[in-house]
Amino acid sequence: MQIRILASLRNYRVEWLSRDLVAGLMLAAIAIPGQLATARLAGMPPETGIYAFAAGSIAFAVFGANRFMSVGADSTIAPIFAGGLASIAVAGGHAHAQLAPLFALLVGALLIVIGLLRAGWLSTLLSVPVTTGFLAGIAVHIAVGELPTLLGVPDEKGHLLPRLVHVIGQLPQANPLALALGVGVLGVTLAASRLGPRIPGALIGLVGAGVVTASFHLETRGVSVLGPLAVTLPQLALPALPGIEEFGRMVQLALVVAMVCVMQTAAVANTFPADDGKTEDVSRDFGAVGAGSVMAALVGAFPVNASPPRTAIVRESGGQSQLAALAAVALVVGLAIVASGLTAYVPHAALSGILLYVAWRIFRIGEMREIYRRGGPEILLVAASAALVVALPIETGMLLAILMSFVHSLYTVARPYCVELARVSGSTVWWPPAPDAPFEHVPGVLVFAPSAPINFTNCERICAEMRSAIARQPVAVKVLVVEANGIIGIDYTGSQILRRAITDLQGAGIAVALARLAAGGAQEQARRTGLIDTIGRERVFMSVEEAVRELSPRVA
Repeated sequence: MQIRILASLRNYRVEWLSRDLVAGLMLAAIAIPGQLATARLAGMPPETGIYAFAAGSIAFAVFGANRFMSVGADSTIAPIFAGGLASIAVAGGHAHAQLAPLFALLVGALLIVIGLLRAGWLSTLLSVPVTTGFLAGIAVHIAVGELPTLLGVPDEKGHLLPRLVHVIGQLPQANPLALALGVGVLGVTLAASRLGPRIPGALIGLVGAGVVTASFHLETRGVSVLGPLAVTLPQLALPALPGIEEFGRMVQLALVVAMVCVMQTAAVANTFPADDGKTEDVSRDFGAVGAGSVMAALVGAFPVNASPPRTAIVRESGGQSQLAALAAVALVVGLAIVASGLTAYVPHAALSGILLYVAWRIFRIGEMREIYRRGGPEILLVAASAALVVALPIETGMLLAILMSFVHSLYTVARPYCVELARVSGSTVWWPPAPDAPFEHVPGVLVFAPSAPINFTNCERICAEMRSAIARQPVAVKVLVVEANGIIGIDYTGSQILRRAITDLQGAGIAVALARLAAGGAQEQARRTGLIDTIGRERVFMSVEEAVRELSPRVA
């Protein structure tokens, strides 16, 4: 991968400056409350959210390819690693805040390696139903985790269900003031999102909640507040190493988080391409997001990720380059340093209101309805993924959900669609027969079309389907034509299974032909594995009609 720095600033035009500054202002307006809330979600001090935003934005501006992508603390990955790091920290006697920078370094290193290997194809390994399901599970974790703060009651660590039962039991002791502030911020944020993405509803709600708290001294009436930010210019330092066992567990967790970062970064790059009509260099963007996590580690923060809503703000506000992100960093960091006392009266319940809005956004009810309507049984993948993430520790559930996506993909390949073809009356076209169209069959001839590559996972099933189709014919089959247009690849094991089946059919007096095998890879693989030699080179045809006309006299 060729490394070019500041790619989005090459050929920069002066007339873009005003647009980038406006986009930077809008980005800062939604980043301030979002990064503070995400730091809370990650179990880290609030100022580390500011550090993560600065590190992610600067690193991506330097190394990234996409002109609009915003990188920083992300509410999708924060709950995944927060619980995992907390359990590792307790088991190893470490502080959670000490492990987070090392974890960011691990995630960043993995993403950089993925980028250097140009492994952008990894983003396609998770299906939409599985992704929708585990995001729904994360949303449930966020919502249940924020309920104690929203209600102003003590929290309880542990599994999700006992925590929810604990919160329900604490309802009589809820602080109505904290609840009103949190619900108010949630309402303002929801209303602003409906009016338009450029309205910084979270910031308006946060400022409003702080003003109300300060005006009525609600901190003296049981409303917990954030307090002043301890933001200074951080010193770069390598994170300390834990024990071997803790490090091994962190590597496993980092693989899960890196996979989610790959998926989300690719989704953002595809939704908001740098140049319409051009292919995104998403592998380079993986490496740039990884560089952001490495930089976040060096300033004592936690892993970063590409953000769909923040990227949308940059695009919709007229941003033209990563200068918008750099302007936002200057505004956010400058405000945090100069006016750190402004957060003194921001209630924790207000941050919970913002996180509940995030949970609502990533629950994706609309996507679930669409999957149910168009995907049919795939809605079960949504339910299963969500259930795994909710019922198990979140990182374990995520890992199993990812594994389930792989198994589903393998199952689809292992059970390919196979169909018998018939000739469209009055033509030379062979097509799957339909009840409302005229088709004709040639007695004694079976045209069989497997719609999958031939490999070790599916060839036994394809051969079984082929034998079953032969047995179903009203007239004994004398000619079998394998329509191979859907066979895009042939591996060694699959070819050996198919060759044995063809040899058995030939021994039973059935002439076997191959038609429409695509030139290139599949044809070369059929030749190399001996499949064509088994069939006979003279029985490889360019069309089904040619094969039938050549071999159908043998039927008689």
